[in-house]
Parts: sequence; structure tokens; C-alpha cells
Amino acid sequence: MPRYTVHVRGEWLAVPCKDTSETVRWLGREALRRYIKNKPDNGGFDSVEDVKFYLRRCKGLGLLDLDDTIEDALEDNEFVEVVMEGDVMSPDFIPSQPEGVHLYSKYKEPDEYIILDGESLTTQDLLNLGKGLYKIKLSPDAEYKVSQARLLIDSIVQEHKVVYGITTGFGKFARTVIPVSQLKDLQVNLVRSHSAGVGKPLSPDRTRMLMALRINVLAKGYSGISLETLHQVIDVFNACCLPYIPEKGTVGASGDLAPLSHLALGLIGEGKMWSPKSGWADAKYVLQAHGLKPVSLKPKEGLALINGTQMITSLGCEAVERANAIAKQADIVAALTLEVLKGTTKAFDTDIHALRPHPGQVEVAFRFRSLLDSDHHPSEIAESHRFCDRVQDAYTLRCCPQVHGVVNDTIAFAKNIIHTELNSATDNPMVFAERGETISGGNFHGEYPAKALDYLAIGVHELASISERRIERLCNPSLSELPAFLVTDGGLNSGFMIAHCTAAALVSENKALCHPSSVDSLSTSAATEDHVSMGGWAARKCLRVIENVEHVLAIELLAACQGIEFLRPLRTTTPLEKVYDLVRSVVRPWMRDRFMAPDIEAAHRLLVDQKIWEVAEPYIEKYRLEHIPESRPVSPTAFSVEFMSLNNSPPQCHNKS
Repeated sequence: MPRYTVHVRGEWLAVPCKDTSETVRWLGREALRRYIKNKPDNGGFDSVEDVKFYLRRCKGLGLLDLDDTIEDALEDNEFVEVVMEGDVMSPDFIPSQPEGVHLYSKYKEPDEYIILDGESLTTQDLLNLGKGLYKIKLSPDAEYKVSQARLLIDSIVQEHKVVYGITTGFGKFARTVIPVSQLKDLQVNLVRSHSAGVGKPLSPDRTRMLMALRINVLAKGYSGISLETLHQVIDVFNACCLPYIPEKGTVGASGDLAPLSHLALGLIGEGKMWSPKSGWADAKYVLQAHGLKPVSLKPKEGLALINGTQMITSLGCEAVERANAIAKQADIVAALTLEVLKGTTKAFDTDIHALRPHPGQVEVAFRFRSLLDSDHHPSEIAESHRFCDRVQDAYTLRCCPQVHGVVNDTIAFAKNIIHTELNSATDNPMVFAERGETISGGNFHGEYPAKALDYLAIGVHELASISERRIERLCNPSLSELPAFLVTDGGLNSGFMIAHCTAAALVSENKALCHPSSVDSLSTSAATEDHVSMGGWAARKCLRVIENVEHVLAIELLAACQGIEFLRPLRTTTPLEKVYDLVRSVVRPWMRDRFMAPDIEAAHRLLVDQKIWEVAEPYIEKYRLEHIPESRPVSPTAFSVEFMSLNNSPPQCHNKS
């Protein structure tokens, strides 16, 4: 018999339907009848007929015609929502979709798989898993290791050995021995009690990343989870059934207990869960709709699911990849600004950077040369001021290799730590099948990724700090020789006046966000866990810093392109003209004041999607190939002191003393 799961005022009701020729209106009334029947006060209604309502799908929120037949309008096991008049704005109303779910409106189940073995996951792999581009399979070697570790756990239980987390309580209760008959209850109670997070739920992408990373760690074979349970977790991931995981609540030791407990809670069929098919619903209903059964936890399995640094690390993975993307494009945006402000390329001379050969600095200087070298890409703008009387540029232009460069090196440092963490076992206790023993340790402590992400936030922030100063130079007519705030009819029009204020506000916000969270520690669990990393906040605020940086650079990109308008008909170099053309494909020139926020968001999207890099990269790499001797090949993606000896063409700008 077909059945439908109906959401009514925060409750989920299973409504069977014997006759699918009934109307959608009947389904709504039947759901309301069941809802009212279960309420002592009838839900505040005298009868179903008194209720005015409409129905919509949970997936996509599409409204349903109440007079359509069920068989024409709905699929079996579809999730729908009854919305009553006056209820939509209620503070108790539970939306059926999380933030950012519009990205999933066209979700298609992937056909390809990533094979996880606990040893070789990369940051890009995890991002792709988060985007729903792949399903997961275990490698045969991983399956063997998982099975062997489980055999050891089973033997410990059968032999009534006293081992932390398997036959004892947790934290302060580590000395409390639990009877064998209650070992399963012990694991369920652990998950329930530790599901104490607060705040907004993680987005679908971030939840998928968290799940995938925990699966990868379990695949190493040191956690003691059974292969059967691990396969169930993978099935849930592959069906895109995502538990409700609040973003706040972890102190980063002993691991990310609260968020991972919410993850495990959904797996056992409790709490809320989301899928593209269902929207938010009780986990048991979502699993059932996808033909899945809740996990039945065996001894040690609750602990295996929740003990680790995967919340910090999965968010950190997103942070390092986004940071890397914006850092590369910051060089392009800054080069465009330098052209508009009629700066010199002499500060990017190879020999200067050979004397201070930090890899990031050398690479950034090279990128500037590849975009601005007039011997390769003639620039009419550069030629127009070749013999001007300025001696040197402001630091915000001249020192880009030194400032942007250390950001690149900071990202490389943080990424190395995050990559190690991706493929590390972070449980406690560790299950060493080959040694036949479990050992308690501290790999769950999140200090490594916490420190790295605090450092990353501080480093990446500098891109916004220096960008905001370049925006000031573009908008200030005494510094730019351009119209004030980059607009004609100033006074009647304000141009980029408040866009610059927005950039300044974001930079100031970042100053507070860059205070390291990992310098703090509060003792928890009755002083058993007496030093913690606060890595969850380190990861979340790092992402906020990066998002602010992206927006500041989006504003600079718009301002630089607007500056080009006042230099026409002169043209800049070919790669920078391509960047200009790309921006103009989504944002028209600023002829008079208009609603600016959409323009900023359009430029921000170009940066987030790395479209600016895609346009400029071929020119950068072609220049690289032409300037590296064939006997000394260098990877185009690696920072290397090899760049020290790159030949540099004479600068095509004003002379300097």
C-alpha cells in the first residue's frame, strides 16, 4: 500500500493511502485528522473542516494542486508538507530545507565512486564528495583491516576484559565497569547524551564532507567498528541522507564529540535527517524512504563513530581549498589594479626576489610578470606612462609579492597539516589488531588542525587588508587620477563610495575573527579532559574570514574594471583584457548609480567558482614554459625556488631611481 510522510507543525506523520485516485486535498485532511487526534486540545481546531491549508513538496517546496489526484501528483513514499494559514511565520515552524539547499534542487545521484582506504584521501577528493559528485566504496584492504579490528573487539567482549569505552563508561566514568548485557545500551546512551550541539545545521555539502571523512578514518581499521555497520554508514552517505548536525558545541578534544554524535544519532534513526527527496524529517522516516534501516550499535561502535577531529578537519579542508583559490586570483585582481593606477612592473624583477627566495614570494612575482610583461602582452596603458616622473609605487602595489607570497606559503603549511589529518586515525582507544591489544592515547586532540586554521585565518586575512587599501587608491582621485569613487557626475552619483566602506567593514570584522581560538582552553568532563583545542571555532571563523576576503577582492575586481572604463580607448595586456571581458559578461559598467549588491555578488561568484583563474591561467602557464629552461622543468602548480632564476623582461612602465 502506498504511503506518504506528511509534515504538520513540526511533526511527521506516516499516512497510508489505499486508493491513489483520492485527491491531494484528501491526503492533507487525513494528515490533519491524525495530527488533531493526537493532540489533547485537538491542536486548537474544532474539526479538520475548519482548517485552511495548502500542500507543498518537501523537495523544492513546489505547491501542489489540492484537486489533483495523488497518483498523478505524487510518487510513493514522497514527503509533503501541510502549511496552515498563520503558521508559516511561527517561530516553531521547521523549514523543510536547510540553507543553501537551492544548490541541491537539481541534485542527481552520482554514478562514479571514490574508493576510500584511510590512506590516500585528498582535500580536493573531500570537496568533491561534499558536492555530491561521487559515491563511496571501501578498498578490499580497508575491509580486511576493519574486519580484523572488529574480531579483537568481539574477543574483548567475550572474555569480559575491562577496556575503556568498550566495557567501561566514558570520561570521568572510565572506571565504571558495564555488564555485558548493557554494552549496546552503553553505546546508544553515549550517542544520545553527547548529541548536545546548538546552532544552525551544517549545510548539505559540509555534512557530506563530515560523513565522508569519518568513513575514511574508520576505513583505516583502528576504530573497532564492524564491517557491517561501516557499510550501513556508507549506504546512508550514498543515498544522500544527511543527519541534522548543529555547527556549535565542539571544544575539539576529545575530538568533535557533539557534532559527530548528531551524525551518529541520525544513523541510528533518531533526531532529524535531510535528503533531496524528503527535506527535513525524522531520521527513521528518511531512512525508510530510501530503503535503509537504522544502525544497531554493537559494543564500541558508538564511540567509534563520534571520537575524532573530523568536524575541524572537514571544515579545514574547505578552508584551505577556498583560501588557495582566492589567493591565486588575488594576484590577478591586484595586477589589474596596478595597471589602472599606472604602476610599474620593476618591483617584480627576478633578481630582486632571488635575493629573498621565499617560494610564495617568488611565485607571486612571477605571476605579476606573466600578466604584465609588455614584451609578451603589449599594454597601451603601460606605454602611456612609460616616461612619467613617478619614482616608485605605494606598498600596496610594490609589495604584493611579499604580502601575497607569505599567504601562499601559509596556505601550503596549513594544507599539509590538513592533508595529514585527513588520513589519520583519531580514535581513543586505538585498536591494534596485529598486536592484539587496544591502547588509550590522545590522537583525538584537535590542536594540530586548530593551530593550522588559526594561522591560515591570520594569513589569508592579509589579502583583504591590502586589497582594501588598493580600493581606497582606486576611489580616491588624489591617488588614482581617476574620477572620485569611479563615477561620472559625482555628487549626483556616489559610485563606489559605500562599496569601499563595505570592504573596510569586512576587514575590520576579520581583525576580530583572526584572534586565535586555539590559545583558549577550558577544562571539561570533571577535569578529565583538562586541555582542549577549541578547533571547531577555529575552523568556522577561518571560513568566515575567507568569505570576507572573497567579498573584498570582489569589490576590488569591480573597482579595477570600472577604472579601465576611464582609461579607454587604451587597452591593457591580453590576459587582463580577458579578465575584464569576463567581468563585463556579468556586470555592466557603472554609468550611474544603481543597486550595487547584486554586482558584488556576481563578482564574488566568479571568484568562488575560480572563473577569473580559469581565464588567466593559460597565459600564466604559457609564460612559465617560455621562461623555464628545458633542462630545468618545474611543476606549474608548485612553489619552488627554481623561479629565482627566471629571466625577466625589462619593465614596461615609468623609470625609477
